[in-house]
Amino acid sequence: MKITWLGHSSFRIEIAGQVLLLDPFLGDNPSFPDDRRAEALEGVTHILLSHGHGDHVADTVAVAQETGAPVSGMVELMGWLDSKGVENTTGFNKGGTIQIGEVAVTMVHAVHSSSSPDGGYAGGESGFMIAGEGHTIYFTGDTDVMADMKVFNDLHQPDIGLLCSGGHFTMDMRRAAYAAKTFFDFKTVIPCHYKTFPLLEQSAQELIDALPGVNVIEAEVMEPVTI
Repeated sequence: MKITWLGHSSFRIEIAGQVLLLDPFLGDNPSFPDDRRAEALEGVTHILLSHGHGDHVADTVAVAQETGAPVSGMVELMGWLDSKGVENTTGFNKGGTIQIGEVAVTMVHAVHSSSSPDGGYAGGESGFMIAGEGHTIYFTGDTDVMADMKVFNDLHQPDIGLLCSGGHFTMDMRRAAYAAKTFFDFKTVIPCHYKTFPLLEQSAQELIDALPGVNVIEAEVMEPVTI
């Protein structure tokens, strides 16, 4: 398995023969190098969207048309993409599971907000449990810490956490560390939704210090993490 951070909350995950693109935000993402776009999109088989905010879906229409990859996420958000000319979408909802080859993706609750880039109703915010190759990845999307996370761990036992932790719009490093320690037994944690803009946290050191025994990786953009 390879997990590649594309900056902000975007990831490329190579797992069980699939190449998943999570929350593509490339063109206006100051963390992402424009000259590596083709590399980031190479072989993409599926796109997953956690919610409708522009810093998570801004490139979805273009990427879907460029790659031909189907898109899955909240049912109302998929309806919005349909109206924008994206031809292959799968809408589902919290608690639902879709199968992408040998990868199972379950949508879980998040505590945030959601609307489409043009201000339309986008259903709601979510995260994903992504299971394959004997691992389960918890991609938080945008959220604060919440007691629901205990239920997520009881049902899914994720060993890898892709945790929003930049503060201001989501959990900060302290709250992400609390969530990880209180509700999960992660072996690997990769923080996201930080560094992108000045108002977000710029370092994950607080998260690293708070989680001894967990492999907290401050990933570099476009540098794959192999698990």
